[in-house]
Amino acid sequence: MEKNCEYCGEHEHHHEEHNTREQLRLIVISAVLLVGAVIVEHQLALPTWQLLLVYLVPYLIIGHDTLKEAAEGLLEGEPFNEHFLMSIATIGALCIGFLPGAETQFPEAVFVMLFFQVGELFEGYAEGKSRDSIAHLMEIKPDYATLADGDKRVKPDEVKVGDVIVIRPGERVPLDGVIIDGTSALNTVALTGESLPRDVAEDDEVISGCVNLSGVLRVRVTKPYGESTVSKIIKLVEDAGEHKSQSETFITRFARIYTPIVVFAAIALAIVPTLLGGAFSTWLYRALMFLVVSCPCALVISVPLTFFGGIGGASRRGILIKGANYLDVLAKVRTVVFDKTGTLTHGQFAVTAVHPEAIDDHQLLHLAAHVEHFSTHPIGAALRDAFPDEATDGCEVSDVREMAGQGIIAKVGEREVAVGNTKLMDAIGAKWHDCHHTGTIIHVAINGTYAGHIVINDQIKADSAEAIAALHALGVNRTVMLTGDRKEVADNVAKQLGLTEYHAELMPADKVAHVEQLMGDGLAFVGDGINDAPVLARADIGIAMGGLGSDAAIEAADVVLMDDKPSKIATAIGIARRTLAIARQNVWLAIGIKLAVLVLAAFGVATMWMAVFADVGVTVLAVLNAMRTLRA
Repeated sequence: MEKNCEYCGEHEHHHEEHNTREQLRLIVISAVLLVGAVIVEHQLALPTWQLLLVYLVPYLIIGHDTLKEAAEGLLEGEPFNEHFLMSIATIGALCIGFLPGAETQFPEAVFVMLFFQVGELFEGYAEGKSRDSIAHLMEIKPDYATLADGDKRVKPDEVKVGDVIVIRPGERVPLDGVIIDGTSALNTVALTGESLPRDVAEDDEVISGCVNLSGVLRVRVTKPYGESTVSKIIKLVEDAGEHKSQSETFITRFARIYTPIVVFAAIALAIVPTLLGGAFSTWLYRALMFLVVSCPCALVISVPLTFFGGIGGASRRGILIKGANYLDVLAKVRTVVFDKTGTLTHGQFAVTAVHPEAIDDHQLLHLAAHVEHFSTHPIGAALRDAFPDEATDGCEVSDVREMAGQGIIAKVGEREVAVGNTKLMDAIGAKWHDCHHTGTIIHVAINGTYAGHIVINDQIKADSAEAIAALHALGVNRTVMLTGDRKEVADNVAKQLGLTEYHAELMPADKVAHVEQLMGDGLAFVGDGINDAPVLARADIGIAMGGLGSDAAIEAADVVLMDDKPSKIATAIGIARRTLAIARQNVWLAIGIKLAVLVLAAFGVATMWMAVFADVGVTVLAVLNAMRTLRA
């Protein structure tokens, strides 16, 4: 079944390319024949019916598809579309020359149809570019997985959780898992938009969709294919088109009501003045121009294309927006609320300062890391990471005693070393010193004598401050941090980043309550953990960290940042605002020019050439303008 789907997608892509080439060929042939027909008309004095036959050749070559679409719409009971309007207008123009005293309009009729097809060609090209910008994400879909047992290639959905797979250089990571052997660098550009490879080693997590660049990796699978990162991303992209923006919905409703009104207004314009004594040929010509001008295809095509392009442009930057309706909301955001851990900070403890007494930094870290050798606590891991030689320097650790709620005491060589909080220092009689740094303070004593302390903290992400500054520059007037961490830690982070306010020591339910109090002016919540899912769902728009974020957060969010960079929030808001601005430009461009030409047509000043520009010309301009959403 998988192969069939992939084959169909590839076949459809080639079919579209073939249709575009064929359409371009017909346009060129018809244009040449139209020029030939005009020359024949001026060089030979042919009867009107013979001249019609000459012009019918390029007309039918270029217009047969439009006439067919119009006929199918009539048979299906949905006649009021752009194909019907174009067909009626051009057939009417071909017939005008047979009315008494009327001039032939054969060149205009063929040119209207020809220019309409040029507009369709531009539309198809723009849609193709927009689809390509989203379809590049589909390239992350893996073709196979190689089982370590027997070195057998199977489909990714056949691999079970717990199976070990082998990923060789150049292969795509097929499923999420943990590396059990090997080191390498991963190309994550298709997921995050970042070109810098990510180094990985044993015990690191890998996510599906990345490309293995160098070493051979053995990975234990942690999620089935249906729950893997690549599968979820593809589903998000495929579903994005189903969620229409308010602008798109309005334009669709507008076109359904507007088109029949225009058709009947054109009929009235042709008949009523004639009954009052006007020349039928004159008013029929004006009615046909009215039909051409008033065709709503510039709006119907360009507005959805603009939003589609906005989603595609965002996806190229590692920002997945789940639907065009979320672009509407993003553009109006004036308050951004952040979770702290894993969103503005890395969510991993690390040593940020070492303050020794009587011994040097290296010795203090050496002793603390050895005492924490067997600890599974994140603080123990941070101390071991700060002194990576701990496991290989041959120093013997014995008599390890864990003091509940206080720390650990152990013998390192011949010295008894205590590592823990102030309670542990008090218990062994060591006179500890306070620290002016914010964070978790780990005190160390050797043989009952205070030896110094180590500061451990959650590190702020490199671009968090840049993210807050960029949001303020965009006019986001409130940046708020909600965290369950201690007040002094939250205060330190808020001051470093320039947040307008923060609330600390909160439970998940407290976060929801605070978000509800802040709502009312376009609120976005940014989070990454399971406990953030209720808040993400409650906010006007939820933004989740997709690289390391929890599945629950990604499911609940409306926007997913694939590289976990807070600075992408301002990028997403900027893309949304620019997309809406371009959509509005297209609406005003189309309505303004059409109204101007309609007024001129009613007074007999406009020509069919002006009508063609007001319809197809405006459509081409709007489509080209919509394509700007694909660029930065």
